[in-house]
Amino acid sequence: MELRVLQYFLAVAREQSIVRAAESLHLSQPTLSTQIKAMEEELGKQLLIRGTKGSRKVTLTEEGMLLRKRAEEILNLVHKTEREISLSDEVVVGDVYIGTGETDAVRLIAKAARELYQTYPGIHYHIASGNAAFVMEQLEKGLIDFGLVFGAVDQSKYNHIKILLTDVWGVLMRKDSPLAAKPAISPEDLWDKPLILSRQEDSSGALASWIQREISELEVVATYNLLFNASLMVDEGLGYAIGFNKIINTSGNSNLCFRPLNPRREDGMCIIWKKYQVFSKASEKFMAQLKETQKEIIM
Repeated sequence: MELRVLQYFLAVAREQSIVRAAESLHLSQPTLSTQIKAMEEELGKQLLIRGTKGSRKVTLTEEGMLLRKRAEEILNLVHKTEREISLSDEVVVGDVYIGTGETDAVRLIAKAARELYQTYPGIHYHIASGNAAFVMEQLEKGLIDFGLVFGAVDQSKYNHIKILLTDVWGVLMRKDSPLAAKPAISPEDLWDKPLILSRQEDSSGALASWIQREISELEVVATYNLLFNASLMVDEGLGYAIGFNKIINTSGNSNLCFRPLNPRREDGMCIIWKKYQVFSKASEKFMAQLKETQKEIIM
């Protein structure tokens, strides 16, 4: 399968029309149709559902939607590789790709990037945000250089640097809620409350251990992937969100406040990258600066 044909397929998927895709690619419609049909024959699967005579719109089959996702990943990786290889040996420029969940430790990445910018303004940073599963998937596919993750690291697959910072778990709530008067939140305080939990809590078991209840026994009214979205639900009075501190600004005119858990629960984190990974010059400079910046912060 040629990269050129993958680009043709993505154009058709984007335009939802072979006619419009052919125009954007400066190809004739028969040429493009022939290329797409040849791809379908090569894969042995139908990728597009062609419209009737009265409609030129095409839609993707289930296999077509899968190919679209994979084609985008492949072409992004090709573009990233081409840029890294073509860069000058004398000038350090390039892109650093980092995957991370929501954590105040992203400030460490930002500080390192700011300090490095003074010497190497040609380095650019791309932050992909998501949960742990998303970060690990992006790392495995080679779409990011580094991942900022919580918990233990599989040292047989990844190199890592331990971040000397921790995130504190607590409850995000409205300032006018009954629990806002407490300095810290105990497990029994939440047993009968409507809760908004991270999607990962169902599988991790850490929250169930702290709260002394199975997740199925709690009144979980919603789950979230990003705490910012959960904070909007809290602000509307839907429930109490459990998450990390320092992510949502609760100062000033905010309707929200944050209270830590009691007993206290903290999570450490690491920057990880795949073993035997060959770094670009930009990534090497960033990693060196990150180590130096962390030393300065801790001192």
